[in-house]
Amino acid sequence: MLAESIGFVGAGQMARALARGFVAAKLVRADQIAAYDPVPAAADQFAAEVPSARVLDDNRSVAEASDVVVLAVKPQHMLGVMDGLRGAVSADKLIVSIAAGVPLATLVDGLGCRRVVRVMPNTPCLIGQGASAYALGAGASAEDGQLVGQLLSAVGVAFQLDERLLDAVTGLSGSGPAYVYLMIEALSDGGVRMGLPR
Repeated sequence: MLAESIGFVGAGQMARALARGFVAAKLVRADQIAAYDPVPAAADQFAAEVPSARVLDDNRSVAEASDVVVLAVKPQHMLGVMDGLRGAVSADKLIVSIAAGVPLATLVDGLGCRRVVRVMPNTPCLIGQGASAYALGAGASAEDGQLVGQLLSAVGVAFQLDERLLDAVTGLSGSGPAYVYLMIEALSDGGVRMGLPR
């Protein structure tokens, strides 16, 4: 086991994929995982896909109950989430953000916590074939980096980079696979249009 407890602020597709991967790799037990999502369907889906995980009543409860807190919300919701978590994340908590485009400085300022890691995963994590990059904040230790690398390796491969490279990673591997899938789908549609069975 790598961590005593992991909490997910946001219980969408990527949070579920990460949680399932962590459990499958035996890095943490499902009962050591907590999550919250304001969308009941997402919270219910998390509970269904990660049996024995605890679905809590709010973000603060998740942060207070977890050693590692994964911020798995859309970037446009991050400011509100950080406002709600400020004061609930003590200096000993490791914060891992998978929100695209939200810099480490913004996370540190918004949360009042320096032990922060910024991650750019991609959708192939959903099938355990992801390619993730991560950057350590100034308050994160080398051991924090090793922990995040091991966690992300449960759903694919992981590489530690300087933060200045994460936006390029976002464009290349974060969004890039979706364009490739779109092209493959268009090729398939073209073949069907010409009479081939799908």
